[in-house]
Amino acid sequence: MDLLSPARIAAFETVLGRISADDRARLHELKDAAATAAEASAPHWDFDQPAHRAEEALQAAFGPALTDDHRRALVALWALEMPARVPAADLPPAVLALYPEWIQRLADFLTAADPYDRDFWAKDVRIALVLSVPGARTQMIDLSSPLGPGQVLRHAREGWGWSVIPAWAAAQAWKPWLEVHTESRELSDFNEAGWDRAWATAAEILRRRPHMAGMLGSSWFYDPPLEQISPRLAYLRLNPLRHGAFMVHQGPGEIHTQRAATSSPTRKALIEEGKYTARSWIVAWPRAALIRWADGRKAEQQEQAAAA
Repeated sequence: MDLLSPARIAAFETVLGRISADDRARLHELKDAAATAAEASAPHWDFDQPAHRAEEALQAAFGPALTDDHRRALVALWALEMPARVPAADLPPAVLALYPEWIQRLADFLTAADPYDRDFWAKDVRIALVLSVPGARTQMIDLSSPLGPGQVLRHAREGWGWSVIPAWAAAQAWKPWLEVHTESRELSDFNEAGWDRAWATAAEILRRRPHMAGMLGSSWFYDPPLEQISPRLAYLRLNPLRHGAFMVHQGPGEIHTQRAATSSPTRKALIEEGKYTARSWIVAWPRAALIRWADGRKAEQQEQAAAA
């Protein structure tokens, strides 16, 4: 697969060309150690950890002279190495088919030189280092994430239900999980079909990684009251639950309130009136149940194609 077309290579080299030759030399000197530190931090529950390690390396090299041009250039440098990193990750065709579009979007974003939002920086570090991979057009999948017993015990102690404990144990949830995230720069797959594609892509990754427990997601949009408040989002929670997933309560927070209110006047009004508190939940879909659902989805698609 042609991950880096001549046009994409030229785009990344254009990004590198925005910093001086001396600064490019410094990036070449630090990129491998920074990548190693980022990779070591990737299994942490904090999605931003790899970006923090990259930022530390850049700060050490450039100090107060550090700019977004340096950050973009480091991502571009790592992106140019993706033809070696992607095959090494042993990814299924469902992921590989998505890479050309994702790399093109990365090249377009880096060359546009808009302000480097911290969330975008975190995502681009992970994508360029293949710590997260494409799951659909809108969803990216982390290749290692924890679901520790502390969260599960807190869920039970705080009165959200004790059944989560045997569910956690049955899933062997102490193993690493995949985790799904939304890429807000491309929302065309933020719909039921797109999310189904992302979950199905995760199932294909899990087939190649028997040491993993399944895939999880963590967001305010899994909050049960949204079934009445925002019924168009109910599929995000209900579809996994109908096919073997379980949920773990995380709690309210300013970021969840902000995100829940941003895209809906209804939710914003309810929040401002004190009638709704946005809460984050984990949806955890164990590997066996997820693969079983994906197999059923594939069989249904084949039947529909044969009948067409």
